Amino acid sequence: LLPVLAYEVHVYTGAKPGAETDANVYINLIGTRGDAGKRKLHRSKNNNIKFQRGQMDIFCIKAVSLGDLEKVLISHDGAGPGNGWFLDKIIIKHKEGTEAQEVVFPCNRWLDEYQDDGKTERELTASSKYFVKENCSQQWRVQVKTDGDSPEPQECNRTLVIYGSKGKSDELLLSPQTPGCVCFLPRATDEFIVETGDLGDVYKIRVSCDEVPGFVGWHLKSFHLEELQTKQKLNFDCKCWLSLNTEDKELVKEFPAVNEDQKTLPVYKYVVSVHTGDRWGAETFANVSVTLYGKRGDTGVRKLHTSLAKGRKFQRNKVDSFLVEAVSLSHLQKVVIGHDGEGYGAGMYLKMVTVKESQDSDKEWVFPLWNWLDTHLGLCETVCEIVTLGRRLTSNPKLPEMNTKPSGLWIMDITGSDWSNEEDPIRLFFIFYGNLSHKKLPLEVTGKAIQIKDELADIGSIYKVQVTGPHSELKQPWHLDLLHMEHTGTKEEMYLAFDCWFNPNEDKCVELPALYADQEPLPVVEYAIHVHTGDLKKADATGAVYLCIQGENSDSGKRWLNSRNSLITFSRGQVDVFKIKAVYLGKLNQVIVGFKSLKKDEWFLEKIVIKEVLYPFSAHVFVHNDWINKRSKKDFVEVAIPLKETSVTSLLTKDFDTKSRGRWQMWMHCIQAPQDIPDIQVVVFGRKGKSPAQKVQNLNDNPFLLTVGDIGDITKVSFMLPGPCLGRGIKLHKLQLKDLDTKEELGFHTEAQYLFGEDGSETVTELAAVRPDEPPLREVLYSIGVRTGTLPASGTDADVFITVFGDLGDSCKRRLRHLNFERGQVCTFEMRAADLGQLSKVLVEHHNVGYGAGWYLDQIVIHESGKTDGQHVFLCQQWLDSGVGDAQTKRMLK
Repeated sequence: LLPVLAYEVHVYTGAKPGAETDANVYINLIGTRGDAGKRKLHRSKNNNIKFQRGQMDIFCIKAVSLGDLEKVLISHDGAGPGNGWFLDKIIIKHKEGTEAQEVVFPCNRWLDEYQDDGKTERELTASSKYFVKENCSQQWRVQVKTDGDSPEPQECNRTLVIYGSKGKSDELLLSPQTPGCVCFLPRATDEFIVETGDLGDVYKIRVSCDEVPGFVGWHLKSFHLEELQTKQKLNFDCKCWLSLNTEDKELVKEFPAVNEDQKTLPVYKYVVSVHTGDRWGAETFANVSVTLYGKRGDTGVRKLHTSLAKGRKFQRNKVDSFLVEAVSLSHLQKVVIGHDGEGYGAGMYLKMVTVKESQDSDKEWVFPLWNWLDTHLGLCETVCEIVTLGRRLTSNPKLPEMNTKPSGLWIMDITGSDWSNEEDPIRLFFIFYGNLSHKKLPLEVTGKAIQIKDELADIGSIYKVQVTGPHSELKQPWHLDLLHMEHTGTKEEMYLAFDCWFNPNEDKCVELPALYADQEPLPVVEYAIHVHTGDLKKADATGAVYLCIQGENSDSGKRWLNSRNSLITFSRGQVDVFKIKAVYLGKLNQVIVGFKSLKKDEWFLEKIVIKEVLYPFSAHVFVHNDWINKRSKKDFVEVAIPLKETSVTSLLTKDFDTKSRGRWQMWMHCIQAPQDIPDIQVVVFGRKGKSPAQKVQNLNDNPFLLTVGDIGDITKVSFMLPGPCLGRGIKLHKLQLKDLDTKEELGFHTEAQYLFGEDGSETVTELAAVRPDEPPLREVLYSIGVRTGTLPASGTDADVFITVFGDLGDSCKRRLRHLNFERGQVCTFEMRAADLGQLSKVLVEHHNVGYGAGWYLDQIVIHESGKTDGQHVFLCQQWLDSGVGDAQTKRMLK
């Protein structure tokens, strides 16, 4: 029987303003043996009020042993007034047998319907797991000196993270030991006692302040750490400001440990470059943050404040560079980048991130993504982890001018885990693909590093490197770290970070694109291969299978679908799915399938469908519809299946789990808004219709509900002023819509936008919805010519209104500003509106007030300003008069 264990759950609420929650929180622990079920976190063992800002709460959950913990499902029910919650992380401790385990599940995100991506449930994955011996924690006395010119302290959380050779501490909140005590006064020395796990040899600390409104800054003089058991002492001479008002504009600083036993690590100002893609809606106005990870720790989350490039940051097809100061991380391995979803059009299309150690460095790490950071597109996430492809030169080497191609050798240094068995080397193949040909080089690995030299002549410019193997018996796994290539003639140089294991009884094939300065690397694409076995009698088969995908760029190499020691069975009528990663192959043209059956099975292969999961969004169908012949005398029967068809979707969008009921929240933030909100009405237009007019309830960023009904995808929003014109326009800073059911968010371009014109003389303002997957409706200036008839008393002094209809919606009711419409005259007006498409009809009316209000309208002519063609003529030639003819003062013209 499995034992019942007590799982101690440590829940860390973040230190951000508003991080606390009053909601009911639920958790489910998931391990290799199953899950514990959804449990409510009732009573904190260490705090009277749970889930408070910057607080750690401990709960106990008893469950049958779950094996190795892998995931945690955490959620809240949204109850209570302040239900939004910022969860930093969860640490679960439990003891099974003689050793205690501690598993860390980082979150660092909001569970809030109105923040981040709007989710109140998150699945957290274990980031680190270690066994802890009893009483191996460390206690530290931390002394902090504040400089004399530091301002009086303000309400702001200050945190410390300590890094050592065995790991790092939690984020330690430096809060006073006694309530009411004020810390960080000018010239003061404050003392704190903090507890960590066994960190080993400490090599750096990170100090940070929360970004809170009105925070002037903190002039930090020094940190002094003393481990209370070993009496180990560490001094950190800081002498720096943590402020957004100083030149560095940094609220996070790192300091290396200084002691006689180890070399002090250098501090780098890493240059982090964010390459926004060239797609419609690629730009974002959200706050973007990044964390760099290397062999020696991480930088923590850093907000990217000030770009070194001019202009607004994170715009379409722009590269923004930021300085991130940190103690040396050694070789970089990955970055985590994301945004907070704030602002309109928060989704971002990220091409890649590049990082170099300093502004003078001639090499940079490359982290390609080629995907959306968006709640509803691509990955459907606003935060993602990107593993590095390697390192490249930042600029092409300057060569002496020569008529002939420079001669020389490629010197290739391969590093990996140590392999001391010289009598039994690992045999691999390195295959170099060029634009003219490719070349295969055999390699025998006998140590930790090995060098090969080759001209790689006649293959042209290298665009990818493939490694296959092991082509020998392997008794233990071997790790390939890095391939460094340098050409003695051209001085081209690149580092390819393969970072992969070659395991016994496995046929591995991995590849990376070449990394050249000023060239975008080809993306590494995940291909999902759907193998359809026919639904015929005896169609199923068991055997060994490989395939090779061929495209216009190159081929994937031979990829085995089974391991060496086991065969694979394809069952009748079944679809088997396999995934491989390859450097982008371009347009696919054929698949080669190899099959061998020891039982002489005959396999009916109906078709193979290959889907490029994220780049671009397409499916390629290869139809065979035939037996793979068992009567072949060859070991492997090989068939080439040409491409039958390709289907491409414009964009991978999220399938909503819930159906929209047409209930949206609207946020409006207006600058210099009038204290008394005027009577403003809003109409929402979609592809299938429009909503009824509803009153705008708030102009100061407090959300209000709009019920729009089933109008299809929203295209624009129109604001109308039913009453008299305003004395001045209302400056609109932000407008955002969010579906309460699907959580879809829409933004609107509001730059330099005034509601009802800058002078307040207009009655309608329209804003087109911004979607990442298609351009918004363009703004059009329509010219409207109104011809009054020539009959006696044709003119009118009444106010005249017009509504123009097209296949993309209508203009809403507009007042034609004119003193009067005289007999036989043509009055011309301009109307600014979102594109109405093909115009179909016009509704014209007057309010029938004043002497001689009756009006004989001849016709209305509408065209786009600045265009001479495409005029639309709407004939009327009737009275709009309550006392003449049919007594109508409103007419629809077609």
